[in-house]
Amino acid sequence: MKKILIAIDGYAACGKSTLAKQLASHLHYLFLDTGAMYRAVTLYLLDNNINWVNNKLLNDVLDSISITFQRNENGKIHCLLNGDDVEEEIRSMHVSNKVSEVAAVSAVRKFLVQQQQIIGKEKGIVMDGRDIGTVVFPHAELKLFVTADMDTRVQRRLLELQSNDIQVSEEDIRNNLIKRDHEETTRADSPLFKAADAIVIDNTNLTPAEQFQIALNLAEKIIGA
Repeated sequence: MKKILIAIDGYAACGKSTLAKQLASHLHYLFLDTGAMYRAVTLYLLDNNINWVNNKLLNDVLDSISITFQRNENGKIHCLLNGDDVEEEIRSMHVSNKVSEVAAVSAVRKFLVQQQQIIGKEKGIVMDGRDIGTVVFPHAELKLFVTADMDTRVQRRLLELQSNDIQVSEEDIRNNLIKRDHEETTRADSPLFKAADAIVIDNTNLTPAEQFQIALNLAEKIIGA
């Protein structure tokens, strides 16, 4: 059976990673969480007090950053930064409030896109992010663009953070999502937008299972063609 590349783009807190993980698990594909990669770089820069606006300083440290993924004892995929499990830290509001700024920096995008494209050469990959179908894998066999209304996104992010014992107000989450939407859709380098050949899935009124079945049917149709 042939393997394909599945690119999933969309706004923050729309369930992209959940869908990507479901598809990867069912199809026995590799799941690559690009959002976690950008969050890990952001965490490194914040922890080391590195100003990402300073190109020389940034270029000097990027090669010191190693990002890998590992399945823990509970079967969940965790992000490792230079060998340390940072899955909890990268999901904090501390990182969320800055990740869009860091992701807009061309040097950071170039650094991570190169790594993503190398991994993607073997196909059999599900990757989610902001520019997967437009920049990283413009020739992906299946491109999905996931969206949902703002109220739904706020509630999903609130539940996600609460499940990790992170206390934050709905207002802070809403303001963060509005800020990120603006930054991600207006940045000069690789802004978020729907690829011309991407299929939109508005999951505002869909359960994760319903969304998964829609995406799986699309994937299996292409794989079996």
